[in-house]
Parts: sequence; structure tokens; C-alpha cells
Amino acid sequence: MTARPDEAQILNAWLANAGPWERAVREGRIESRQLVTDRAIVEAVLARAPRRVIDLGCGEGWLAHALAAKGIEVIGVDAVPALIDAASVQGGDFRVISYEQIAAGALREQADVVVCNFSLLGDASVSGLLAAVPGLLAPGGVLLVQTLHPLAVATDEPYSDGWRQGSWIGCGDGFGQPAPWYFRTLGSWLAAFATAGLQLHSLAEPVHPHTGRPASVIFMAGAS
Repeated sequence: MTARPDEAQILNAWLANAGPWERAVREGRIESRQLVTDRAIVEAVLARAPRRVIDLGCGEGWLAHALAAKGIEVIGVDAVPALIDAASVQGGDFRVISYEQIAAGALREQADVVVCNFSLLGDASVSGLLAAVPGLLAPGGVLLVQTLHPLAVATDEPYSDGWRQGSWIGCGDGFGQPAPWYFRTLGSWLAAFATAGLQLHSLAEPVHPHTGRPASVIFMAGAS
């Protein structure tokens, strides 16, 4: 089946902007990450005391390396070869695999934690990936998803599912066309988990210290 244009645009934008993104992360340019969200997802993973983690949409590998430094075995997966190359420079198990390939069974390993940190941007591609997650979870394992909190998104848009225009604002210079992304309400996220055979265990809302508003939402779900 041919991918929807919006789905293809997501990957194309990341392929084109892999270099600027790696620099933005390495140089700590993104304020919300430095103040809130990086620490929040690391702590959420460590709270599970996992032996093995699968990082889906691992990008340039910062989270995988942070967890590996704690003695955790990590498999990092991303569809962008340049980001996997950047992650691999520091060592570790990093693989170029798309979400569609994972949905088709290309990833056979299981882990105590499967984590998606701001990496679920599409519509059909995300639904297919989530459906594959129960098969990636070891007994008692969980999925952790950190994504933009709906309250952190511009309020001039209707509170309903749909495609939104992306932005590189706050990431520094050198970026081209941003990737579109698919907005989900909180209710739609819960429905997506349920459809995939995942049951929500908890929901956390890390708060930005300057605005006092949620910077993100972290879902934890397990196989139902």
C-alpha cells in the first residue's frame, strides 16, 4: 500500500534535516528538553529497572546512550540512516528499520521497556507500530510514550485529531522544511493503545518550570 503523502513527508523531512537535528541535540539547543523532558523520560525508564530497552525512533541516540551508561542493554531503531550513523559513532546496537517494517515483523527482540520519545508523529504508521508493540514486550514489560501535551499545542486549532504543520522553532539554524505531524487528543491516544492491545497503566504530565504548564505527557501501557 502506498503511504499517505503526509506520512511520506515526515520521513522525507527527517532525512533532509538529520544533520541540523543532531547538532541541535548535541549542543542542547532545545530549552524544553534541557529543563524538563529529557530527564522526565530517563527517570520514567529507570523507574522500571529494565535489563533491556528498545528505543523506537531513537534519532541520534542520546536516550539510548544515557540508558546504556546506567548498565542497560539498549536496541536503538530509526528509519533515518544518517541518524543511526551518528548514534553508532558512540557504540551500541543501532539499526535502520522503519515503523512499517516493524509492523511487518522485522524486529524480533523483546524488551522490558519499549520507549517512544517524541517519535510517534504519523497516523497510519503509528497505528501499525503500536499494534506490533505487544510482541516486543517481555513478560511484564511496558511501553513508554512521551509526546507533546495537547495543552502545549497552540490553542487556535480545534481540539480534534488531524494533521498539523511542524516547526523547527527553538532548534537553532540550518533546518529546511519541517515535518508535518498528526495531532491526537488524550482520548484518541487511549483509544489507539486499546486498539493495539495495550492497556494504560499510568499517565504523567511533566511541567515546564517557567510556564507552569505541562511540557509533555508520558503514557505507560502494557499488553492487555
